[in-house]
Amino acid sequence: MTRTDLPIEAALPALLDALEAQGRAVLQAPPGAGKTTRVPLALLEAGWPGRILMLEPRRLAARAAAERMAATLGEPVGETVGYRIRGEAKVSRQTRIEVVTEGILTRMIQSDPELSGVGVVIFDEFHERSLNADLGLALCWEIRGALREDLGLLVMSATLDAEPVARLLDDAPIITSDGRSHPVETRWLEKPLPPKARYPEAVAGLIRKAVAETEGGILCFLPGEGEIRRVQALLADLPGGISVHPLYGAMDFKAQRAAIAPPTEGCKLVLATSIAETSLTIDGIRVVVDGGRARRARFDPASGMSRLVTERVTRAEATQRQGRAGRLAPGICYRLWTKGEEGGLLPFAPAEIERADLAGFALELALWGTRDAGELALLTTPPPGALAEARALLRQLGALEADGAITAHGRAIAAHPVHPRLAHMLLTAGKQAAPLAALLSDRDPLRGAPVDLDLRLRALRDPKSVSPPPNPGALARIREEARRLARGLPEAPAMSAGEMAALAYPDRIGLRRRGDAPRWVLSGGKGATMADTDPFGSARLLVATDLDGDAREAKIRQAALITESELRALFADRIEWVELCRWNRRERRVEARRQERLGALVLEDRLWKDAPEEARARAALEGLRDLGLRLSPAAERFRARVELLRSGGAQMPPMDGESLLAEAEDWLLPHLAGVRTEADLRALDLLEPLRQRLDWDQLQRLDREAPSHFTSPLGNRIPIDYAGEAPAIELRLQEMFGTTVHPTVGPQRLPLRVTLLSPARRPVQTTMDIPAFWATSYADVRKDMRGRYPKHPWPEDPTQADPTLRAKPRR
Repeated sequence: MTRTDLPIEAALPALLDALEAQGRAVLQAPPGAGKTTRVPLALLEAGWPGRILMLEPRRLAARAAAERMAATLGEPVGETVGYRIRGEAKVSRQTRIEVVTEGILTRMIQSDPELSGVGVVIFDEFHERSLNADLGLALCWEIRGALREDLGLLVMSATLDAEPVARLLDDAPIITSDGRSHPVETRWLEKPLPPKARYPEAVAGLIRKAVAETEGGILCFLPGEGEIRRVQALLADLPGGISVHPLYGAMDFKAQRAAIAPPTEGCKLVLATSIAETSLTIDGIRVVVDGGRARRARFDPASGMSRLVTERVTRAEATQRQGRAGRLAPGICYRLWTKGEEGGLLPFAPAEIERADLAGFALELALWGTRDAGELALLTTPPPGALAEARALLRQLGALEADGAITAHGRAIAAHPVHPRLAHMLLTAGKQAAPLAALLSDRDPLRGAPVDLDLRLRALRDPKSVSPPPNPGALARIREEARRLARGLPEAPAMSAGEMAALAYPDRIGLRRRGDAPRWVLSGGKGATMADTDPFGSARLLVATDLDGDAREAKIRQAALITESELRALFADRIEWVELCRWNRRERRVEARRQERLGALVLEDRLWKDAPEEARARAALEGLRDLGLRLSPAAERFRARVELLRSGGAQMPPMDGESLLAEAEDWLLPHLAGVRTEADLRALDLLEPLRQRLDWDQLQRLDREAPSHFTSPLGNRIPIDYAGEAPAIELRLQEMFGTTVHPTVGPQRLPLRVTLLSPARRPVQTTMDIPAFWATSYADVRKDMRGRYPKHPWPEDPTQADPTLRAKPRR
């Protein structure tokens, strides 16, 4: 296909006009339209001043795009078109188009905020919403507004929701390119996979179907390396004319090149992760098999750990994958789901800023001089909890001041192209830490081995000395990265792997819990465990460098041993004695301890014999909140009386259970002296503390308008129960003889609910209108009661009788 045949060509005039007029634009172009390789060249041909900088999310795509554009110009890479990726650069003074990966762009901006010599920055495949792309666009937008009005900005994507990005860039014009390079037919499953279907077998079966029904190369999308290996093993008996190539990010470039190069004979099957979704034309591909899953990293700020999760693809990802089949000729896309299931797919994947470890992002903000992420033009606001957790880690590493300003050490950390944890370790431990930093940055070369990090470091030095055999490709990659990281680092006093790991992970130093199970509490406050059979299972102290991210108790996958003396030497300034009085929920009593601590680790624990009484009282109050507030009947009646007046508008302190617990420090703390145990708390009578919440005038009003007792016609004090729907009393029926007005309480004159009792103190009638009872139901009650209790008075007219509790005198 010549470049004039590419669908993007029709949109280029409008795109160039928009950039010329407004200096910013958003380009929507379907997969295969040719935007990645044609747009930079079109800008070059149009004479756009300065260098053209294009951001690519992946190293393989950056190299492939640069090589393709250079080939179009008939030049080698490094002349007019070049690239910069981590650890490699091919550029020269003649370079006008420079393809860079995301971390490179951020470093360029931080080192030269004016982006001197750069005329336009292109953000390719922006729909992936990587953290560095979001940050890079926000920083470039600020540069354009404050320093470089002439800086051009172009955001490109195949599946991006363009409107929000255009609004972010002050209503930038949106240019749309219609049509793919070639049409792609989509074929779905006829019925959903059974719930118990094995995923690798299902994908392998769909690939076999594609091989039988189609011609040409096949690209199959799978979530990760493990699935790729399993599916590859299931396809070992494919026809001899088909060569199988895995393609994933951790492979070396030579193997990646073999996957994307044209087949020397026959056709090829490429088993790839999402690395092949965008900006990458794989020669010979006519068919796509979409396994329907994607693997994403999710960071939990509460645990400070990330974990990989496998999820269904989104509609945008499925569209990207489908487009790979139409790059060079009409194609076919097989999907491992039914057409009906397609409606259940989410439209877009979540932005990385919503789910990633934000430590590097927070450091870049501090380096830029921004304390508030809201000051930048970010398409998505970072989660406050994750950002706060990231800044807390950076303060632990000495990268930030308490007020959030970057330190000199923080600037040095930011200059290293690794996670801030590892950069801090490299700067502190020097060259000796480079192999460990490279190892921790890559995939485990000894999968299935015990957690021991020293075992892996030995494998780097002598692969034959360890078992199981390490992955040779991973070892070569780690060694090369270690050599790169070691450049320019000083020599430093020798450190163990545990000491170096503790520098990088001060929040993951583990102290073994009591008991037989291999369980540790981490210095950051979380829990961790490991397999019972691991040799490290009895270790008292270790540093966990890789965990599975479980929020409750993470499983340790890699760790290094550390001694207490090493720990004390490294963190002498952070180890402190802490005095604490607290409620022991298990023992249900107040305990007072003096502890030597490093974060959440208790290195030494002693009794605190002379703890102040106020501290013990506060611990008892904690126990009361734990056990719940229990009031005696008298205290409960008092509480209900106050609530009755409050409901009528009286100015009284709240006495509901929630308020009492929330304000207990004010009204109850002085009464907890000497309280130590659950039994002490249960025996505590809260009536007097509750009474002391009211002043003298309030108590007088309470006794007047909501009295604690009703005085019966005989002068007896009958307690009033205010807990129900209406205030209530119980008393013998004969004690109310002569009563012609029903008793009431409160400012609203609420009638009492009166339960009249028999001489045996059993209820015979409940009423809220005594006069009406005398006039109606009393006659029936009298008839029934006279026979049962003949010795007690039952006058025909109770309103004229005297109240009494006596029986009739014997004759």
